[in-house]
Amino acid sequence: MIRGVTELDGLRDIKTVRSFKKRSIPKSQSSVYLELYMLKKERDRLEKEVNILEKRRKSSQKRINEIDSEMGRLGKEEAKRRQASSGGFKKLSEKNWKTISLKY
Repeated sequence: MIRGVTELDGLRDIKTVRSFKKRSIPKSQSSVYLELYMLKKERDRLEKEVNILEKRRKSSQKRINEIDSEMGRLGKEEAKRRQASSGGFKKLSEKNWKTISLKY
């Protein structure tokens, strides 16, 4: 089940002629060097992309950890505040309040 746009297939998922290893003309002996060069360039590009994605993953994970610790800290502060304020409400409700009727 697809949950969002980020999980949809994109242009990178489309099969190309290169990915099928099909050619419009038969390979010649001299084209092997060209094929090796193009495959090396593609490999280098993909390794660079993997490195970039790994850096982004690390920075995202670091930020997630920071957010988790901040949420924990704020949760503890809120629990303390509730605990402190719950005692104060009991004291206020125990007081005898004087009432005054007003005529408009």
